[in-house]
Amino acid sequence: MERFKLTRRHFLRNAAAAFPVGAIVVESTATAQDLPHLELDDPTAKALAYVHDANDVDKSSPAAARYQVGQSCLNCIQLQGEAGPDWRPCALFPGKLVATAGWCTVWAQKPG
Repeated sequence: MERFKLTRRHFLRNAAAAFPVGAIVVESTATAQDLPHLELDDPTAKALAYVHDANDVDKSSPAAARYQVGQSCLNCIQLQGEAGPDWRPCALFPGKLVATAGWCTVWAQKPG
């Protein structure tokens, strides 16, 4: 009986052929809008003084000392996703959507 000898060439060829199939199986059908909204009582949201509306920033709080009128998630470099929706992903809160009208202490001006 002849034994099958697995060579590096066979392994790489088979692994390369299997990858696209695996990628299709693993691919998620969820879109950004399927993500939950960030809750104000979320520990990270609290730590970063996040608010859904920048007009609600507690200006008496030392955490909000950097806040200036006109700053919001919409013009922050951390905001992700395509323009349009009122709730979009943020680099600071993975798996959650933030309000484009919101603000947090990590706000940084979006270039341009």
